[in-house]
Amino acid sequence: MTDVAIAPARPAVAGAWDTPALLWTRRWTDRLFSFAVERPESFRFRSGEFVMLGLPAAEPGGKPVLRAYSIASPAWADELEFFSIQVPDGPLTSRLGRLEAGDRILLGRKPTGTLVLDALRPGRRLYLIASGTGLAPWLSVLRDPETWERFEQVIVTHTVREAGDLAYRAFLEGGIHDDPLVGEAAAARLVYYPTVTRGPFARTGRITDRIADGRLFADLGLPAGFDPAGDRVMLCGSMAMIRDVAALLEAAGLVEGSNAAPGDYVLERAFVG
Repeated sequence: MTDVAIAPARPAVAGAWDTPALLWTRRWTDRLFSFAVERPESFRFRSGEFVMLGLPAAEPGGKPVLRAYSIASPAWADELEFFSIQVPDGPLTSRLGRLEAGDRILLGRKPTGTLVLDALRPGRRLYLIASGTGLAPWLSVLRDPETWERFEQVIVTHTVREAGDLAYRAFLEGGIHDDPLVGEAAAARLVYYPTVTRGPFARTGRITDRIADGRLFADLGLPAGFDPAGDRVMLCGSMAMIRDVAALLEAAGLVEGSNAAPGDYVLERAFVG
């Protein structure tokens, strides 16, 4: 990724949108990529929230193509980073993946979401459980100093199909240690736990199964099962993973939280449905 000189963002579109310029794109695989856009001066969000992104209609007279994206950069960052899958014929992602630095996108002006620290009660250990591009909000939460002020240990699980899909692996294994705000805390208290469902890897299988049979906790050297007294959990990824893990959390006695009523675990219902 290289720095690119970009003109200031253009005025908002129809009052609800800003049109920031693309700063950079990074390809992880032929299906996965990350990108960043300018952050408008007025744009404020909490680490872990999502926002609507889009592109103008491909055909004259058509409607913009829009989708909700979790913000991968922390609330203090100067740019807005996102992590995406590219669907070959997808009306939005196929076009996003072809953009170049300087191209402009539509950015909603009202970020929101429940994958935020405000929706959790105080605790000792924070589990950030992701599958696929559901890792994005954890990249934001991990780089927020408040996370490390509130929790003694943070455990990130990332489940993907193949080992090559483990985007940000080098960052989570050590790159974050160089972060000027949270690097020291992350080096001492962050645990990265990747799993792969297809192909050879040190840990294989669905994270749901590794929770249910106790392998997750055994691998971490922790007592089996989630502890409602001190464990707090955030979930983001496939609908099946979220629903299955949420059921295990409920069975363990953890209570779902929200912005209005903080609890022991949270998920993003805008994505799950």
